[in-house]
Amino acid sequence: MSTPNDLHNLSVHGPKWFVDALSQPRQEGSVTVDGCDVHYFQWGDPSKRGVLLAHGFLAHARCFAFIAPLLMNDFHLVAYDLSGMGDSGARETYDDQTRNAEMLAVADHAGLMSGALPPFVATHSYGSSIAIAAGTQDPDAFGGTIICDFMMLRPHILRDYMGRRNERHMPSGRRANKVYPDLETALGRYRLAPPQTCANDFLMNYMAYHSLKQVDGGWSWKFDPGILGADMRENDWWEQQPVRFAQMPGRKAIIHGEDSILFTKDSADYVRELTDEPIPIVSIPEAQHHLMLDQPIGFAAALKSVLAVWDAEDRGR
Repeated sequence: MSTPNDLHNLSVHGPKWFVDALSQPRQEGSVTVDGCDVHYFQWGDPSKRGVLLAHGFLAHARCFAFIAPLLMNDFHLVAYDLSGMGDSGARETYDDQTRNAEMLAVADHAGLMSGALPPFVATHSYGSSIAIAAGTQDPDAFGGTIICDFMMLRPHILRDYMGRRNERHMPSGRRANKVYPDLETALGRYRLAPPQTCANDFLMNYMAYHSLKQVDGGWSWKFDPGILGADMRENDWWEQQPVRFAQMPGRKAIIHGEDSILFTKDSADYVRELTDEPIPIVSIPEAQHHLMLDQPIGFAAALKSVLAVWDAEDRGR
């Protein structure tokens, strides 16, 4: 295990719990999936129950780097960078089948599949679509799936939202990411999507710094601009996601920001209407879509509670 140095070059170090979390030992690894290196971190005792963590669109695994240490006494946690994002490699093309293969390959390579009980998976936003696909195609791979603030809107609400979002059209294709002359300028260009405020500047600064890399002429974003075309989905795809989640076999739960515009109180009602299965749905007060940035300790507590209940059920306690 190595001690991370994630706060190097950062002027805002944050409160004690954050610094302590980032001081916990972790390991780094990578696995090659279809010719592309997929990078991951892991925390905790490998003999404990496994939990795989997957981030959202244009984000990276470090959105869990200050969450996983809060759970590592009870679980073995692995967070990975989706290909084309974070510190993973880029691909010529991105598709659902490859995304699913990455998720299962990381879990296997990090040892999560070798325990007596199958690992859990917890995913934020876009990463949740991968967990839904994995849970549908290979229902025995994971012991339970926690979806965190994934967009699940009724069709007519979704169409209205997507219409407004498309007015803010994101560029697609492999147009090169912009290069900023210095780190300060680059950090100042970091934005959350969908747009929202965040009171925790130290987390915004942390996420922004680790979204960037030094290049010739300055600093630029790590993500592959090719994913802006490949992974941007049409309305029909988004409309299918709540139905696919509701029909997905296995144990599942939802955690969302109480003030999120992507998963609302009506979204919870909608999901419950789609299935007779009792699905735990936990809302985090004073959190928007990026709930790990808005309320990191509350988010970690919600994750821990769901995981602990499921683990106790499996062990007959």
